[in-house]
Amino acid sequence: MFKLLFSTIVFCLLSLSASLAQYKTLGLPFSKYYSSQDYVGGIQNWKITQSAEGLIYVANNFGLLEFDGTNWERYTLEKGTKCRFVYINSQGRIYAAGQGDFGYFIPDENGILHFISLANKLPDSIRNFDETWRIYQQNDQLVFCTFDDIFIFNQQDEFVRAIDPAYDPESFHMVNHKIYINQYETGLSVLDSDSLKLIRNGDFFKNKTVTSILPVANEQLLISTYNDGIFISTSNGYKEWSPENNDFLEKAAINHAIRLNNGRIAIGTQNEGVLILNTEGNIELHLTNGKGIENRTVLSLFEDIQGNLWLGHNNGISMIELNLPFTHANEQIELPGTGYDALLKNDTLYYGTNNGLYFKNIKKREAELQLVENSTGQVYSIENIDGQIIMGHHNGAFAVSHGKANLLAPIAGTWTFLELRGQPNYVLQGNYKGLALFEKTVKGLKFIRKLDGFQESSRVMQEDQNGDIWMTHGYKGVYKIQLNKNLTGVEYKYYGTESGLPSTVLINVWRVNNRLIFTTERGVYRYDKSTDRFIKDDFFNEMLGPDSQIMSLSEDPIGNVFYASMKEIGVLEKQPNSTYEKHTDIFNRLDLLLNDDLQNLITLEANQVLFAAKEGFIHFNNQMPKTINHNFSTIINSVKLSSSEDTLTLGGRYIIDNTIKFEQPKVKIPKVSFNNNAIQFSFSAPFVEGQNDTKYQYWLENAEPGYSEWSNRMLKEYSNLKEGKYTFHVKAKNIYNQLSEPVSFSFVILPPWYRTPLAYSIYFILLFGVLATTFYAFEFRYKKKTEILTEEKEKELTRMDTELKSSEQEIERLKNEKLKAKIELQNKELATSTMHLINKNGFISHVKTNLNTIIKRSKNQEVKHEINKIIHNIDKNIASDNDWEHFSIHFDQVHGDFIKRLKSNYTNLSPQEMKLSAYLRMNLSTKEIAHLLNISVRGAEIARYRLRKKLNLDRSENLQEFILKY
Repeated sequence: MFKLLFSTIVFCLLSLSASLAQYKTLGLPFSKYYSSQDYVGGIQNWKITQSAEGLIYVANNFGLLEFDGTNWERYTLEKGTKCRFVYINSQGRIYAAGQGDFGYFIPDENGILHFISLANKLPDSIRNFDETWRIYQQNDQLVFCTFDDIFIFNQQDEFVRAIDPAYDPESFHMVNHKIYINQYETGLSVLDSDSLKLIRNGDFFKNKTVTSILPVANEQLLISTYNDGIFISTSNGYKEWSPENNDFLEKAAINHAIRLNNGRIAIGTQNEGVLILNTEGNIELHLTNGKGIENRTVLSLFEDIQGNLWLGHNNGISMIELNLPFTHANEQIELPGTGYDALLKNDTLYYGTNNGLYFKNIKKREAELQLVENSTGQVYSIENIDGQIIMGHHNGAFAVSHGKANLLAPIAGTWTFLELRGQPNYVLQGNYKGLALFEKTVKGLKFIRKLDGFQESSRVMQEDQNGDIWMTHGYKGVYKIQLNKNLTGVEYKYYGTESGLPSTVLINVWRVNNRLIFTTERGVYRYDKSTDRFIKDDFFNEMLGPDSQIMSLSEDPIGNVFYASMKEIGVLEKQPNSTYEKHTDIFNRLDLLLNDDLQNLITLEANQVLFAAKEGFIHFNNQMPKTINHNFSTIINSVKLSSSEDTLTLGGRYIIDNTIKFEQPKVKIPKVSFNNNAIQFSFSAPFVEGQNDTKYQYWLENAEPGYSEWSNRMLKEYSNLKEGKYTFHVKAKNIYNQLSEPVSFSFVILPPWYRTPLAYSIYFILLFGVLATTFYAFEFRYKKKTEILTEEKEKELTRMDTELKSSEQEIERLKNEKLKAKIELQNKELATSTMHLINKNGFISHVKTNLNTIIKRSKNQEVKHEINKIIHNIDKNIASDNDWEHFSIHFDQVHGDFIKRLKSNYTNLSPQEMKLSAYLRMNLSTKEIAHLLNISVRGAEIARYRLRKKLNLDRSENLQEFILKY
């Protein structure tokens, strides 16, 4: 049972290998050529390698080239010499060898690569060497190989020793940690410590130039020579590896050979381009000038981490996409024109283009394409009808046999042929102006007639299980056609938007899984016979999208469905459980390459498909991997900080733990002056397949809300950034929709000098000074103003005081005048009162005198008695003080309390003397005083005398004046 299973597996693998090899001949792999103008360097390219990040490095005549998938950069050696070799160690250090120099490139403090020469550390006696051709790392030593000496350095970049071989080396090779050296005079040796030892049977290569040594199975070595072919080691020596190709290889002149990851051998030659050989030594692919590549001389080979093969030419660089399941059959394999249809019959493949019909035996690698005679012009379709090749051509219907096309019917514009299931002996032809009928005969297809009743252009047709023929028109809709009984004409029914279709344009009909589907502008439909309408097909709309616009569709013999729509190209791969797995990403590589006139997919056999392309055809092998999971990363190449004065460029490389990386460490966050706040980021994703379709998203944290839309831009600029910390993030998406991890770069924009803490301190001090000065100024102004106001107020107060004093004086004067008037009035009143008293007393005294006279004359006692009563009352009235008290009150009011003051100061004065003093104050005469006192004048004078005594007046003092002044 185990043996049977093992045999089955081996048989399947061998069958798959044979199938892959067979279909490799259908076309050439996709490739890209870079001229010296593209990479701005010298023409020759001696060595190609790749960094862990995916950057391609090339040893070029003008220095070291670096390629990030889109842009080229060139770095020169110290003396600007040619670069012959490049090697990258595990720490990312880039070693370079050139004319008279060798050393390494390492980033400086700004992350820019610069060259450090190790050759300058050699002793002067051996410094003057010619060229360094190889660099190898053997254990902890670095070996620099020249055609004169071999120099050994340690990991600390210190020169250890030099080895001077007896004969000049021709070439150097490292295999399984051993360094092999080819010397023309002796053969092939191995470096053993400080000497060269000839390997077993190494003298076989005496007088031969060894170009490559590759390890193969069973510890064998595959050794290529420049013009003596390829040899494989055996227990007895060496033998030719591929005898049937050895003559060709000798003439081709092998420059370099490498073993690919799939086990095949790639050989670069001087005269015949590049060859891909299998492990048996058979040539599977041959690319040379005008056939897949642009230059026949290949100096170096390298397979990158994505499986692409790089060729270093004598003039330019090529990249061959060997890992893709696509090959291109175009004019480089002598197939001209745009592809329209193809057919595989047995081992012969027919290609129909707008230039004619071509055929080739695909099992014979050396077979060439041939043009079918009489087929020149536009080919629309190729059919295998009962073993006969039928061609639909602009000039009519043709049968193809023995390399020649024979006209079957002169019906211009034959689109297609449809074998009728209901009428198995007949074939329906669609043409520019309707339908025609052909019959199958023993001699082949025979034209019968044009069918009446239908004159629409009929390019796409299918027959359903009921025998109804469905024809879809490019812009008119759908027709259901039935042949009449005598096969002379047809009847038809038209279906448009009223029948459930979304429109009448771009409708096609296809047979999938033995049923018909109709693709439209907006989704996939099927015909529902019960309602005689079109309804959406749930399966295909779920798989392809409800609004998909399918332009071409084809099912292979094992049920895989290949399709091309306006938005995507893909395959619905049928699984063992009858479900489908959709693949689209790999087909993104075909964008813009397919025929956009009449798109067509042709299934040659299971898993083998041809896409009609703008240039020929593209073959797709569905047995090859369809998922791309290569190393894919994004790097920030440079950061440019610009100001009005200069520009500072920062590279994206950093040395972290002695390893060169593109990851920014935290200690390397630059602080940028405000003058450099215009910043430009350059970034890339080293992924060369579909390099123009790689898209990027970026985001400046602290300045933008989130990631941008996807775009092809590889530069992003920001200007007028405010001070603060920013982090720039960028990520990439390649043509296969594979996303890279984001990479970031942080930086700090310092504030302008006028917004620094020092500036704010100065501002605070200045502000404080300004405030203090302002306060002082205001205070000074306030004081000044206050002084002025005070002075003005004082002046005003003085003025007001003056005015007030004047007013007071005026008031005083008025008061005095009023008082004086009042006093005068009171004096007048007092005088009047006094005069009244005087008159009254005088009158009373006169009456008293008269009464006394009457008493004296009267003798009547009773009369006397009564008169004496009257006299007594008169005396009583005169003696009464009531009038005096009233008088004294008025007198004090007029004379400032004269009586009170006088009485207070002179307590010994009698009332009579007080009265005398008051009357004297009133400036009354002695006679008037006498009347008031009711005394005689003499008595008044005596009273005055007594008063002087009591007032203690001298003789010289006038009593009247004293009283008036008192």
